[in-house]
Amino acid sequence: MTTAPQASNAWRILFLLFLANLFNFFDRTIPAIIIEPIRLEWHLSDFQIGLIGTAFTLVYAIAGLPLARMADTGSRAKLMGWGLAAWSGLTAVNGMVGSFWSFLLVRMGVGIGEASYAPAANSLIGDLFPAERRSRAMGIFMLGLPLGLLLAFFTIGAMVQAFGSWRAPFFIAAVPGLVLALFIFLIREPARGAAETVAISLAPIDRPLRRVLSVPTFAWLVLAGLTFNFASYACNSFMVPMLQRYFALPLHDAAVATGMIVGLSGLVGLTLGGWVADKVHQRFANGRLLFAALSMLVATLATAWALHAGRIELGLFVAVFGVGWLFSYNFYTCVYTAIQDVVQPRLRATAMALYFAGLYLLGGGLGPVVVGGLSDHFAVSAMETAGQLVMSEAFKAQGLHDAMYLIPVALLLTLVFLLAASRCFVRDAQKMREGMVLEGEAVTARAAEA
Repeated sequence: MTTAPQASNAWRILFLLFLANLFNFFDRTIPAIIIEPIRLEWHLSDFQIGLIGTAFTLVYAIAGLPLARMADTGSRAKLMGWGLAAWSGLTAVNGMVGSFWSFLLVRMGVGIGEASYAPAANSLIGDLFPAERRSRAMGIFMLGLPLGLLLAFFTIGAMVQAFGSWRAPFFIAAVPGLVLALFIFLIREPARGAAETVAISLAPIDRPLRRVLSVPTFAWLVLAGLTFNFASYACNSFMVPMLQRYFALPLHDAAVATGMIVGLSGLVGLTLGGWVADKVHQRFANGRLLFAALSMLVATLATAWALHAGRIELGLFVAVFGVGWLFSYNFYTCVYTAIQDVVQPRLRATAMALYFAGLYLLGGGLGPVVVGGLSDHFAVSAMETAGQLVMSEAFKAQGLHDAMYLIPVALLLTLVFLLAASRCFVRDAQKMREGMVLEGEAVTARAAEA
């Protein structure tokens, strides 16, 4: 078996990509933490709270498609650098606004900036590392997600307390992103397909979107990503206010508890999960997707039990829900790598943009607003059941808690779609490899003629 080369600067670039990914998730998490002060100051409903996350993700998904085509045809380093500078600068602007609608508009601008990053970074990792090492590389890159969340949930509450304002974190968060953008511009990129064992053509590809969407495994993984992102964004958007209302925690304590659930768990899930995924892949061709499906089963059961248990001891809730979220992180190292196994190098950024479009338009975009709307509905139902005519925080707490049952439901659907993808993965991966071999032979033949 031929071993593909690894770029000499692969680990240095991966470190920069990881840092940018960390600030990506740090910046986008701030609203979820300071949402209760904003809700009380601007008298918002949970539906409006959900709309903040939904507007961000819809713009993120739509902007991602043209930006991904730019990543497939132009400089990925410049695209990521300008994107990082844009979303960091707009994050600071978020701290200056004076109304809900202006806040919402600026968040949409942040979404456009962040949309430039993930497809280009994923494409770059595919060219830096050969297939047998990509799960570990992707695991390290995606560590930016839990570490960004962890840093945000552990520090934002303290910033609000220290400065006496929910606006302060937006100004502080902008500084490191602007500095890091300078280093991203200096990345020396490898050639496209550099980590593959065969040569690839540099000629433009006809109908790139149709080619990507025609891969059955990819289609199933888009559905899996849709439901997974629904659960992920619903959790990240509403866990802090749910803990504040349902368990009567102050903002900082609720943020730290959430950080342990969605951040600390990811450190284990992505590091150990990436290693396990590579080992399983070496024994079974579709092992990554089967491992991801098994992980979703554990995540479904753990999160459902934690919610069903009611007002249990807080430490027990955090531990059980956190175990479920730990296993859910295996989704990233398994699925993102599986996409690269069935899509040829010149289409990977486009594939990731299409994938993120499905995730965010119908997954992350719907998660916050659907859970928020359902929370308002359940709160009214709880008030009517109690025979009351005035809405109270207790009814809002019950409504939000009950709406979050959608999280384990979405994780269960993710499991089903992952199993479906695993059934056609081997065939699609083989077809991609055969296509690359034929393309490589054609490239070699043309080079010989020249």
